[in-house]
Amino acid sequence: MSRCSVWVGILLLQLFSPGSFFAETISDPRAAERTSNHSHGWSSVTSNQPESKAIQPEAEGNQSVSTDRLKVFSLDYHHVQVPFEITLWIMLASLAKIGFHLYIKLPSIVPESCLLIIVGLIMGGIIYGVNERSAPVMSTDAFFLYLLPPIVLDAGYFMPSRPFFENIGTILWYAVVGTMWNVFGIGLSLYGICQIESFGLKDISLLYNLLFGSLIAAVDPVAVLSVFEEIHVNEQLHILVFGESLLNDAVTVVLYKLFKTFCTMSSVGVSDILVGIFKFFLVGFGGLLVGITYGIIAALTTRFTENIRVIEPLFVFLYSYLSYLTAEMFQFSGIVAVIACSMSMKRYVEANISQKSHTTIKYFMKMWSSVSETLIFIFLGVSTIGDKHEWSWPYVCFTMIFCLVWRAVGVIFLTFIVNKFRVNVVTRKDQFIIAYGGLRGAICFSLVFLLPDFPQKKLFTTATIVVIFFTVFVQGMTIKPLVELLEVKRTSQAPPTVSEQIHIRFLDHLLAGIEDICGHWGQYYWKDRFENFNNKYLNKIFIREQHLSKSSIVVLYQKLEKKHAIELAEAGQLIGAPSLASLHDEQNAEVSKSPVPSEQLDNIQELLIRNLYRIRQTTQSYNRHTLPQGKHSNQAKEIFLRRQESLLKDDGVMNLIQRRSICVDGQSQKKGKLARSLTGRKHHLLT
Repeated sequence: MSRCSVWVGILLLQLFSPGSFFAETISDPRAAERTSNHSHGWSSVTSNQPESKAIQPEAEGNQSVSTDRLKVFSLDYHHVQVPFEITLWIMLASLAKIGFHLYIKLPSIVPESCLLIIVGLIMGGIIYGVNERSAPVMSTDAFFLYLLPPIVLDAGYFMPSRPFFENIGTILWYAVVGTMWNVFGIGLSLYGICQIESFGLKDISLLYNLLFGSLIAAVDPVAVLSVFEEIHVNEQLHILVFGESLLNDAVTVVLYKLFKTFCTMSSVGVSDILVGIFKFFLVGFGGLLVGITYGIIAALTTRFTENIRVIEPLFVFLYSYLSYLTAEMFQFSGIVAVIACSMSMKRYVEANISQKSHTTIKYFMKMWSSVSETLIFIFLGVSTIGDKHEWSWPYVCFTMIFCLVWRAVGVIFLTFIVNKFRVNVVTRKDQFIIAYGGLRGAICFSLVFLLPDFPQKKLFTTATIVVIFFTVFVQGMTIKPLVELLEVKRTSQAPPTVSEQIHIRFLDHLLAGIEDICGHWGQYYWKDRFENFNNKYLNKIFIREQHLSKSSIVVLYQKLEKKHAIELAEAGQLIGAPSLASLHDEQNAEVSKSPVPSEQLDNIQELLIRNLYRIRQTTQSYNRHTLPQGKHSNQAKEIFLRRQESLLKDDGVMNLIQRRSICVDGQSQKKGKLARSLTGRKHHLLT
């Protein structure tokens, strides 16, 4: 009994002694040193009572006893500072988005990106006023490695592949040639302005002006996506603007790095220029190769996840992010790599994963990209407030003017050339929206902070911020009224039906056959060749066997029906209907053993007789590459020949009938003339 009372006393003494009951005793000397050195942080809440010696039970052997005491309550903010602040910023961004959408009319007037920048400006002003120093600036690594990839992945994974590949030539034309046009146009024009002595800008060399032109010419996909998703322009216009903003990263980044290297060199030779041209093409094709490689690996991996569905969404995010990091590691275009990876693996991954995994990928990707986009615009506003600016009216104003003029002239000139090779030409209204929709954003802002320290860095930073704010606020807020004023064609919000999809595929096969007959190798011919190669080889490698037996029309019908059912369930229109989980697991559901009433059975049989038909025992195909051969083709040929013979016989009969009718008509006409002549003579004799 006395031993028990001693242990109870020890427990109560340890419980009420200074220290935390829920925190473990600091026995690591490095941890103790870290805690003691945090005098500038939160101080521990301890008791003022003097420390007492710990009562330790007798134990065998001599062991060292720690003199540290347990504390009732303590704070260690520096241990959780980074994740805690990141969580607070994400929560602030999410609450800001909720606040914007509480007032319904506000998002329709002002774009969400503008409101987020305003919140960032307010936060940056508060931080600068309290601490009397510049607000924390978002690092370029945080932007390029953590915030930009989710946005590009969401855009590439859910990008409509059909309009993208139908306009791939025009998109590359705008992205490559158009971006080089803007870079050299803006850079050379600013260099000409710097030669005016009254402006006092002669210390800015040609290479530094070209370096600034390479970063200010980058159309930001984040800003474009946030604005154009709200105005709902037609599909062709949206894919041209958004595709250009995504793919011009390969041009702007390589030109930026090229001119940045040239600025540090004492002299630039012809060999350096040739190496730069080779690197220009290497960045784009390298990123494309890396993305396709990881897309193939992702498709192969999801083929074997049938028994472990829970990790299927993980592979989509892992391989996409690895493609971005690998491309950046080799100094390729990470954006091109993510787009190539997401678009190459989507068809095969969607065929292998379950419907639950597809829903998880969709909503997690949308949530991730939305949070990243919100943080980018908030930090863009926060980082603006500070003393790292230098103002020059001529340089800032002419930069903004040259950005607008060179983009407008470039769009008109390039569109005039590309319209000669397009069937669906880019109209004047679409050209205006493409030129007006060249928004700048966080990519320009991050690239200008990557510049090395030189006298004009503050001036370049100020000019970049002014251009970003002008394009996002002025152009972003006025583009929607201009679209309505010009009556630009809008996109349809209704999802495509099964009938529309069938007719689209029918027209694809029809146009492919026409191109094949005419000997013209157009886009429909190559699309048909790829689909044939895909069905013959790639599907057998990347898709599980049980999915290959279904016709593509049946798969499309099931996909659209599931999508429609999910939309109805989310809208609350399926009251009393089975849940989504029961729809997904219908194969494992137990079948009711209760007998079906005779009246209901008669109705079911009547429906089946009226709506179903017996499928022909032939190959289910509507592709000209898989037409039945052998016996069926001979039968079809024989039917064709018999049909031709019957037509020829019918033509012969019709010709014979026509000849006989002509003869009969001629004889009747002769008889009529003879009768009229006889009556005329008889009348003459009588008179």
